[in-house]
Amino acid sequence: MSGDAKPLDGTHGPTPRPSGRAEITPPEQSDEAQIPALARRAVETYVRERRVLDGDRAPGLSVLLQPAACFVSIKTVSGDLRGCIGTIEPSRRTLAEEIIINAVNAATRDPRFIPVEERELPSLRYSVDVLSEPEPTRFKSLNPSLYGVIVEDQTGTRRGLLLPDIEGVETSTQQMQIAARKAGIDPDEPLRLFRFQVTRFREFGKHTSSD
Repeated sequence: MSGDAKPLDGTHGPTPRPSGRAEITPPEQSDEAQIPALARRAVETYVRERRVLDGDRAPGLSVLLQPAACFVSIKTVSGDLRGCIGTIEPSRRTLAEEIIINAVNAATRDPRFIPVEERELPSLRYSVDVLSEPEPTRFKSLNPSLYGVIVEDQTGTRRGLLLPDIEGVETSTQQMQIAARKAGIDPDEPLRLFRFQVTRFREFGKHTSSD
C-alpha cells in the first residue's frame, strides 16, 4: 500500500492550498467534538471566504498532530449524504491538515453533488472517520459492521474503498462488490483485499468500528 494517496470519490483537479492563515479558535468542547468541529470550520471558512484553514493552528490534540488517513462525511439534518471524500493513506503532515483538505473537497469536489452553498451551512452535519493502517485479508475475515474494505486489481492500479457500518450494507459480499464497482473492477476479476478499522468522530459522539 505505497505511493501517493489520492482522494476517493473526488475529482482529479488540484487540491486546495491555503490562501491565507485563517485563525482556528474552537469554542470550549470535548476533545472528541473538536475533530468534526474542525471539519465544519474548514468547510464554512472555505465556502464563505474562499480560503483554507491553516492546519498548524488547529486544536493541539495529540491525535491531530500525527499523520493519518481519514474520510470526511457531510450530511443534511435529515440524514441525506451531501458529500464524502477521503484518503486511503496519509497525504499531509498531520491529521488536522488531512481533515481540512478532505472536508473542503467533500463540500466542493464530490462529483455526485453540486458544491455546498453558503445558505446550506447551518443545516449540515459532519463526521470524520480516522482510518487504521490497512492490512491484507481474505474474504472470510471481512465483516462490514466492523471493518472497512479496500479492493485492488492484481496490478494495484485500481482501488476502491468502502467504509464500515454503512446503512444498507449487510454482507461481506455486498461490501466487496460495491467497493469493486467504485474502482471500475469487473466482478469476475481476481482481487486483492485489505481491511481496516475506523474511529468515527461525529458532532454528537464517537464510535470505533472495533467496539
